[in-house]
Amino acid sequence: MTQSLKDKIITVCNKKIEQKGVNVGLSFYAFFSNKNDNPELLMEVATWWIMEHKLDHFEKAIKIKNLVK
Repeated sequence: MTQSLKDKIITVCNKKIEQKGVNVGLSFYAFFSNKNDNPELLMEVATWWIMEHKLDHFEKAIKIKNLVK
């Protein structure tokens, strides 16, 4: 995963935690707009989320943030 993608994921996690608290859950779709304008990047994150880490559809933002770090 590229550093710019890691930075984006951490930024989104931080924003959601700030808005909704440490127990907020996210899916990997939270890092994308509601358009499929970059399917390769979406598949990269989906593969990391589902295949590499075996995560559920929704996971705590704090957990995702720590995995990316």
